[in-house]
Amino acid sequence: MLSYYELSEGTNLRFWDLVKDTLQALWAHKLRTGLTMFGIAWGIVSIVLMMGAGEGLAVGQQNNMATLGKDIMIVFAGTTSMQAGGARAGRRVRWTYDDVLAVEEHAKDCKYVLPELNSRGTKVHSASNAGNFEVTGSTPPFSEIRSLDVAAGRFYNWQDLNQANRVAFIGSDVKKQLFAGSGAVGENIYLNGIPYIVIGVMKTKEQDSSYDGQDVSKVFIPYTAQRTDFPLPPPDHADTLNRMLVTPMSLEQHPACKAELLATLGSRHHFDPKDKEAAGVWDTVEDAKEFKQMTDGMKLFLGAVGFTTLLLGGLGVMNVMLVAVRERTREIGVRKALGANARTILRQFFLESLIVAGVSGAVGFSVAYGFCAVVDLLPMPPFFAGLLPTWQSGALAFALLTIISVASALYPASRAAHIDPIEALRHEAGG
Repeated sequence: MLSYYELSEGTNLRFWDLVKDTLQALWAHKLRTGLTMFGIAWGIVSIVLMMGAGEGLAVGQQNNMATLGKDIMIVFAGTTSMQAGGARAGRRVRWTYDDVLAVEEHAKDCKYVLPELNSRGTKVHSASNAGNFEVTGSTPPFSEIRSLDVAAGRFYNWQDLNQANRVAFIGSDVKKQLFAGSGAVGENIYLNGIPYIVIGVMKTKEQDSSYDGQDVSKVFIPYTAQRTDFPLPPPDHADTLNRMLVTPMSLEQHPACKAELLATLGSRHHFDPKDKEAAGVWDTVEDAKEFKQMTDGMKLFLGAVGFTTLLLGGLGVMNVMLVAVRERTREIGVRKALGANARTILRQFFLESLIVAGVSGAVGFSVAYGFCAVVDLLPMPPFFAGLLPTWQSGALAFALLTIISVASALYPASRAAHIDPIEALRHEAGG
């Protein structure tokens, strides 16, 4: 019998009767419909989880790099390997505080230029305990660019630097060893017998990257105090530095900052700015860019794998529609003989594919985002921030689902809509 939606062209009831008829057709083939929906849902889950894993890896590495420093270049002095300006190769290069001032003056694209002076294996003791720790001297911006967050007290300031105050900011592990469960701020510690006042304690941080040890096991003092109490031994002199730390004004100014930095140092120490042996630069900005390229490629690959799975689900939708057309050929012939037009038939089969895709997508998104939320409650290993699905990955999965569903429905729906009524009536059910 011709359904009501075919007799009431243009009314609101027609659409709801179409939906009812479509749902009945899907329910009549529960197993086939269910398997198809599973394929599409699994494709959605694959895309969201795989891209979430790639994003978690990228964010984890970014967070790990941030524990070392924020967009910093660590500049080491070395030995020249190229002749420059008549000076021979093989000369030892040493940075001094005057180099810091010169780079600050000439490298306008650089935001911070910091000296760093270290004393390894310094004997440090408090009233209750002792240990050997590394002592590092620099200037106040050191805490910002090296991500030294304060748990108690404060970091040393410019007044401490200008007056060469003997004040110390200690790492969390140093605090545990020297003061155990008691407070450290305001207490005295002795660095090789020289008294310093603890003005702050660093917040504990997980640090993987390092060029001279873990920050939690260091004592940080003003550069001027370090230079006075713990200068480098001969043949270095009082102004010699271990290294310099440099940051650009912005990521866009990073190449210019680096070029100005090397040009200034090369001019002062008579070496070619291209001589990487004379001035070695650990460039965390370039490292971050290279890792981003790698993670972007990984996310693209994982997304392609998820897309392939989703495509297979879309082919399943097409298969369901084709089988539905074959099994219901005689029914379609009856409807067309009674006056149903191609548009009506097309809409029904098209709506079937949209319902299958819509329900599958909702299930897939619910499972994927729910699973991500549960996993993110667990402790995460280093370099991995968890499963972090972004709105971009969700939008991509939704767009792919829509495109595949619509595309997979067009062909079988078109076939169903253009079956000749006489040939359809001759067709045997299931034939």
